[in-house]
Amino acid sequence: MTQSILEKWPWLEPSFMMRGQLLDLLSDEDLAFSPGGQNVILGRLLREMGDTEYQYIRSLKTLKHDWSYHNTEAGLENSVSRLRTWFEQLDSELLAALSALSYDDLSKLVDRGRFHATLERQVNIYAEAGLIFFGKIMVYLRALNKPLPAEFEEYFG
Repeated sequence: MTQSILEKWPWLEPSFMMRGQLLDLLSDEDLAFSPGGQNVILGRLLREMGDTEYQYIRSLKTLKHDWSYHNTEAGLENSVSRLRTWFEQLDSELLAALSALSYDDLSKLVDRGRFHATLERQVNIYAEAGLIFFGKIMVYLRALNKPLPAEFEEYFG
């Protein structure tokens, strides 16, 4: 990760690390868990976050946020190892896309459909999506009686 990216978006590295810790806690069987109601299974929640990361990566490259992408790889939602591999690929792509941005690029506008956001704001919105994701994950982990990593407690309480 380049130093300039770490200085601009210091939350990137910890979020990648925490997602790795999350996957370390889970088994393939855990991915089938839903806390009930209209909540999706945990594996789908993880896949949806991957879809979100992919959509943001594409938006950094195309300046258009396409909400339609959904990974349809069979069995992805049921395999911790496949999810881990996919997230590692996505994280590498995100870092490459961010590394390719110049300071001037940050003021370019991304068409999000109902409004436009600068590239800089688009990355910050992605960070907010990550916070929402981890908030949901905390509910699932607690319902599964999984021990929370110390970083989760420090960041999310």
